Amino acid sequence: MTAPSTDLSSPLPVATTPTGGPGGPGRLGSLGPVGLVLAGGVSVQFGAALAVTLMPRAGALGVVTLRLLAAAIVLLVVCRPRLRGHSRTDWGTVVVFGLAMAAMNGLFYQAVDRIPLGAAVTLEVLGPLTLSVLASRRAVNAVWAALALAGVFLLGGGDFGALDPLGVAFALAAGAMWAAYIVFSARTGRRFPQADGLALAMAVGALAFLPFGVVESGTRLLDPVTLALGAAVAVMSSVLPYTLELLALRRLPASTFAVLMSLEPGLAALAGFLILGQALSALQALAVALVIVASMGAVRTQVGRGKATV
Repeated sequence: MTAPSTDLSSPLPVATTPTGGPGGPGRLGSLGPVGLVLAGGVSVQFGAALAVTLMPRAGALGVVTLRLLAAAIVLLVVCRPRLRGHSRTDWGTVVVFGLAMAAMNGLFYQAVDRIPLGAAVTLEVLGPLTLSVLASRRAVNAVWAALALAGVFLLGGGDFGALDPLGVAFALAAGAMWAAYIVFSARTGRRFPQADGLALAMAVGALAFLPFGVVESGTRLLDPVTLALGAAVAVMSSVLPYTLELLALRRLPASTFAVLMSLEPGLAALAGFLILGQALSALQALAVALVIVASMGAVRTQVGRGKATV
């Protein structure tokens, strides 16, 4: 899971992080904008791998709760969003955005609890990819859709017999929520200044998900080691990527950013292999590659049509 998006041309999120304020790239900026995006992607996927190792201690729902709460606290402290002066429609938008964010994370973590990380991210990407294809309405996108479907077919070995069906269903549902998340991220970004909407939505998502985490994990959430690991997941999966992508987007076109973000399934497969020992078969690796190519193609088609942002 990556930073929020206001870009329907991207199969993966682009940004509702703040774009104003002083520069100050410093050491992080010295990586270059492409390096910053790739570092953010690595942080997200290795954070997800760390979350999988935490699940035996806190459960999938407990891990999501810890991640959302920690990220919400950090964003609220840093952004200090203004609570007054917003219309009922503004609040309705940010609440739906927060609920979509919570659902997306909850479903995704249920998926990675059952199927390899690389496979889960590849399936999840189908949601934003479908949104990108529908937004474009160009015939060439049928090619990208067919390529993605071929990748999904290969990922399951032809019948998904190699993957837990429930895990597949959770990943696809997470993808649908990711598409909704992108739409409402864009709307929230237009209604709230800088990252205020993101911080408020994260708080809404954390509060909405808290009962699920408490029911599943109870007092295990208060264990100091679990809290520390949950905070690390939040930093790696939310706070650090938001910062890196913010710096990158100051110097990198959104279209290039979106193409780089299309590499997420590959980074997830790498993190799953290195951290969790989840090796993909040759066919599954080809499947991930096909979905990445389809995502890049869909992005480039949108950019070529001149609809980089909404």
